[in-house]
Amino acid sequence: MRISVNWLRELCPTDLPAPEIARRLTLAGFEVEAIEGRTLDPGIVAARIAAAEKVPGSDHLSITRVDDGRGTHQVVCGAQNFQVGDVVPMATPGATLPAGMRIERAKLRGIESAGMLCSARELGLSEDHSGLLLLPRDTSPGAPMAQLLGLPDFVLEINVTPNRPDALSHFGIARELSALTGATARLPPSSLGDSGERAVDAVARVDLEDPERCPRYVARV
Repeated sequence: MRISVNWLRELCPTDLPAPEIARRLTLAGFEVEAIEGRTLDPGIVAARIAAAEKVPGSDHLSITRVDDGRGTHQVVCGAQNFQVGDVVPMATPGATLPAGMRIERAKLRGIESAGMLCSARELGLSEDHSGLLLLPRDTSPGAPMAQLLGLPDFVLEINVTPNRPDALSHFGIARELSALTGATARLPPSSLGDSGERAVDAVARVDLEDPERCPRYVARV
């Protein structure tokens, strides 16, 4: 199981460095098999797509004009899932992607391209490369992607044994860290609003058929 140290610290405040957190969890029976540092090149920033048109003779390439907060640049892109006005990650010339690929100015089909618009896989976030990673539209062009994603961070690869399903989550590990450090584990605040459009009984109902074995069962729609 992969655990973000940044998220872990939000749930259980501690100033312990990642290697010490890993050491204590391992001694408590949660073997940390690997510690992976995560960050992004500062040259990977948010950019707004200001215009786009198809590359003549291509069924998938587009010529985009993107605003990276410092100016407008032309980037050739093969993704299909964006619209003008979307904000996406852009690797500017000179930036290096997590896999080690350095982005340079290039020509695709004779068209100059000053950077690369990125999918989640190209940023090392997931295996999804079906299209660009779409950011909230109110994201400021030029904002570093590392900052937007809460990086730098460390990811712990933890081996949770079958008898501890309660620890198969960030909060489960946060509870263990709380016991090891004395810090208080806390869930982030949350709220559920009532729509009031339909009565709950019209959607679902809970019947206790064996109140001795299950004295209380709570459900929410």
